[in-house]
Amino acid sequence: MDRIGGDLAGKTALVTGGATGIGRAIATALYKHGVHLVIADIDGEAAQAAAAAISSEVVAITMDVTKRESVEAGFAEAAAALGRIERVVANAGVSTMKPALEITDADWNLNIDVNARGVFLTNQIACRHFVDRNIKGAICNTASLAGKVGAPLLAHYSASKFAVIGWTQALAREMAKHGIRINAVCPGFVRTGMQYREAIWEAELRGMTPQAVLDEYVALTPLGRIEEPEDVAGVVAFLLSDAARFMTGQSVNVTGGVYMT
Repeated sequence: MDRIGGDLAGKTALVTGGATGIGRAIATALYKHGVHLVIADIDGEAAQAAAAAISSEVVAITMDVTKRESVEAGFAEAAAALGRIERVVANAGVSTMKPALEITDADWNLNIDVNARGVFLTNQIACRHFVDRNIKGAICNTASLAGKVGAPLLAHYSASKFAVIGWTQALAREMAKHGIRINAVCPGFVRTGMQYREAIWEAELRGMTPQAVLDEYVALTPLGRIEEPEDVAGVVAFLLSDAARFMTGQSVNVTGGVYMT
């Protein structure tokens, strides 16, 4: 076990959107650091499969982060399984892609409901859990490069991720007096199923091939490759650990240099 994150051993954590992609990589990394873990996902079967692939010790639950009653029930189930929750990763997210003037109410609502409302509910319920039990907890929210720089064809997605960053900062200021830290990560072009779907959509909208779109992503990345989910997971583990004990309200770029401010 490496030194960064080594203090996580024995902690308890809940990861939303943990069945696939970045969420699954985060869950895997936390388990390797000795964290007792619950994976939550709207797809309960996928959550079960992800948990089983990591370890029989990992608990899987079904959670819809857009519904307060589902998040509350999920936290209650997770706390019952682990005794209490000390670390939370609000990672569940979606995307759709359209020119701004063609975005429908349904497109807007989906992105805002899952990406922004989902973080709001997960964070609020987690912080109530922490405060009620006097837990000096830590939360990491998954924002995005698109939450730092508005992304063409992703205006609604960008809006939802800008909201995550603003919420993270404001909540961090309020929770600091309780010893609770809230940070976020901002991934760039990550090799996930969601990213590849976006490459296909962008290719169709721009009259390109998906591979040409992916090649553009690499060209935009100073470190010269597509980001892997594990690149994000390592930073999340750091932010949840005592190595980051004096960091709160931060939205950390994990982009390979695409964005440096």
